[in-house]
Amino acid sequence: MYRIAISLVLATVALAVAARAQAPDPQNTLVIEVKTGRVLIRLRPDLAPRHVERAKVLARQGFYNGLKFHRVIDGFMAQTGDPKGDGTGGSNLADLPAEFNAGVPFRRGSVGAARSNSPNSANSQFFICYDGCGHLTGQYTLWGEVIEGMEHVDKITRGAPPREPDVMWKVYLLADAPK
Repeated sequence: MYRIAISLVLATVALAVAARAQAPDPQNTLVIEVKTGRVLIRLRPDLAPRHVERAKVLARQGFYNGLKFHRVIDGFMAQTGDPKGDGTGGSNLADLPAEFNAGVPFRRGSVGAARSNSPNSANSQFFICYDGCGHLTGQYTLWGEVIEGMEHVDKITRGAPPREPDVMWKVYLLADAPK
């Protein structure tokens, strides 16, 4: 009887610790509302502190609300964050220096900073990987990863540009979620 009680207590503690470890950090979770649901992105300030801070600033300003997914390539990635909607625009903030991390590979659900040929030209645009992004590792700044809602990213209309592009209806930090 004593062993069973101890086992139950240990199992309960283990479940509580596991649940707490998996709960998203509201200050470092970006929420993107799209037509089919919510996408939660765990921000990675440990990998790219400047890029994470930029995403937070722009989300809090409402900059991303209503922006199109202007370049969506099946089997590769969905790109957004351009106020012009054609891949040539950015915010009114200065471009960011690259924060490459060759030790963490791009994979399905990875979120990276889009840029021109210059490594230090990232601004507001970003992409979410479907597959086939491994070659971007160490070449593009990885600053987040989808932790929930990848099925919604999978449903974004394809095209470069799509004929009828999907948009990010609302983008905010989980800590700033509407009540």
